[in-house]
Amino acid sequence: MGRYVVRRLLQMIPVFVGATLLIFLMVNVMGDPIAGLCGERACDPATAAQLKKEFGLDKPVWQQYLTYMGNVFTGDFGTAFNGQPVTELMSTAFPVTIRLTIVAIVFEVVIGITLGVLTGLRRGRPVDTGVLLATLVVISVPTFVTGLLLQLLLGVEWGWIKPSVSPDATFGELIVPGLVLASVSLAYVTRLTRTSIAENRRSDYVRTAIAKGLPRRRVIARHLLRNSLIPVVTFIGTDIGALMGGAIVTERIFNIHGVGYQLYQGILRQNTQTVVGFVTVLVLVFLVANLLVDLLYAVLDPRIRYA
Repeated sequence: MGRYVVRRLLQMIPVFVGATLLIFLMVNVMGDPIAGLCGERACDPATAAQLKKEFGLDKPVWQQYLTYMGNVFTGDFGTAFNGQPVTELMSTAFPVTIRLTIVAIVFEVVIGITLGVLTGLRRGRPVDTGVLLATLVVISVPTFVTGLLLQLLLGVEWGWIKPSVSPDATFGELIVPGLVLASVSLAYVTRLTRTSIAENRRSDYVRTAIAKGLPRRRVIARHLLRNSLIPVVTFIGTDIGALMGGAIVTERIFNIHGVGYQLYQGILRQNTQTVVGFVTVLVLVFLVANLLVDLLYAVLDPRIRYA
């Protein structure tokens, strides 16, 4: 196991470098950061040249990337165009998005897996058909429609929640935004769990456990569920980074100043330091989540061993 972890960590290095290089090139090639900094009125050539020199934009792109990566390893993600260090923006944005992601993952795990198990054990029955139709509707409706509808009904019409989340963004305020963020993924988890449960239910090891006279609850929890959760864990693990990076729509609707909000502002203002800095951290989140998922395989299925 230890050698496997070390090998995976070494494999993460070229993936991290390649992903950050690709993002860095895309952000720097698309658009003109100085034009975004100057706003609607174009900067005069002297001011533009001074700004490029100040932010290191007058150097070749490869040299900018090497300088940036060297600073990243010292904890310096650069300075935004408003003069605020990107690390300060991260210190306020990431805790909010992490809380939002935790709420969304809890909805996925609790509701998604529960519904998936119930429908997988009752395949073809009315409850199965009803849940499948409901998940299909959730997948078909865009997230911004779901978010605006819940904000209008629960926040404006009925007054059950605040239409906008406060700057503190407590867990209680993030329940509805977390549900909106997790809605599509929750539907996929439900359908994936249902399919896995239904397939493994006909396996030999399940029939053997039933033939031995084991209680139904133990057969489901100890044998059927553990093996059926492997593809679900894979999906949820990769979904963690997707939720954090894809929360732009949800955070805009509920006025949440998290990672999505900062990325939106950075893209809107063509602030390369902010965009590249936040995406760099999100790449690390993806890599660590995938590593944890691989390690969880051995916990769920004892037959899986790492050399």
